[in-house]
Amino acid sequence: MDMTRPNAQRDSNVAEPALVPPVDVLENEAGITVKADLPGVSKESLSIRVDGETLAIEGQVSLGEAANLEAVYAEVRNAQYKRSFVLSRDLDTSRIDATMKNGVLTLTVPKLEQAKPRRIAVRAE
Repeated sequence: MDMTRPNAQRDSNVAEPALVPPVDVLENEAGITVKADLPGVSKESLSIRVDGETLAIEGQVSLGEAANLEAVYAEVRNAQYKRSFVLSRDLDTSRIDATMKNGVLTLTVPKLEQAKPRRIAVRAE
């Protein structure tokens, strides 16, 4: 690849494919936790949506350019992350909690009360 001509093989009018962020999905009795690596994505350029049973995560990275510098080769300057999941009907999507720290998005999705395990009391007769 010719490093002095980074766009030699790229058409600037063609959209770059979205990156798929790696995720961990953890489950316990209370619900699930989704951890997604989104390096360079700010809180302001992050979009989390629930549509029916689908959870969609999208994030945009825009590193910009330093003053008086021109990019000779750039792969991450304007990257976009996209990932979606189909959620169980046992989850309460109205109570999703989202936090972002050090490029890691953490989503906590609680289970509906009726889907949580519960102990059944036995009566003696």
